[in-house]
Amino acid sequence: MKPSLQISACCESDRGLVRSYNEDVCLVNNEDGYFLVADGMGGEAAGELASAFFRDTVVELFGSTPKRHLTDDALHELIVECFQSAHERILSHVDQEPSHKGMGCTAELLVFQNDRIVIGHVGDSRTYRLRNSELVQLTTDHSFVQEQADLGIISQEQVDNHALKNLILRVVGSSEKLEVDMIGSDVQPGDVFLLCTDGLSSMVTKEQMAEILSYDLVPEIKATMLIDQANHNGGSDNITALLLEFDTP
Repeated sequence: MKPSLQISACCESDRGLVRSYNEDVCLVNNEDGYFLVADGMGGEAAGELASAFFRDTVVELFGSTPKRHLTDDALHELIVECFQSAHERILSHVDQEPSHKGMGCTAELLVFQNDRIVIGHVGDSRTYRLRNSELVQLTTDHSFVQEQADLGIISQEQVDNHALKNLILRVVGSSEKLEVDMIGSDVQPGDVFLLCTDGLSSMVTKEQMAEILSYDLVPEIKATMLIDQANHNGGSDNITALLLEFDTP
């Protein structure tokens, strides 16, 4: 049976204008239908290693599992296993290399199956969906300021500019127990999904994102435009953008 939707996807990453190294990673696997971004933390060597651990773990687990034969429940379990295995891998590494204590990563893992997407989410990297010119954030940041906003202590408008916006409450590799948010969405022709690290979302306004994503251009050009916009607005962190566009075959 032919798929009812086809995917155009790409990912771009840039170290930004301030950092001397890039701890972000991204990966597009159209054949197996999975896509990821991860933002490492913990210093030059450890942060880059943590995000690479997440990427490599996903590749290994999906490579050993025939995704096309998975039930919805089994797919959810596989996504959680990717996060949990990477989490344990980082903790094990820190046991062997105590100088890397504090390393970890935030991560987004999106899987496309049966004309639906499922997202695994930990941290303050984000997934957005553009549909009919409306940009919606599908994930919720695991951050102190977002928690304060959810409790009504601060407004949602104060979140992105708050002095403690970088205080992350949930990170792959940061504690003994990891909870993974699971988000599902239907997919319609014309939908655009953006997975990004906070180096993009903290530098580019939602209005700027929506404008760029709405252009009738190939994903590669739009991803480059998003990164250029983040650098134009300050480029204070590593910047990663992964775009998926869905259309009829």
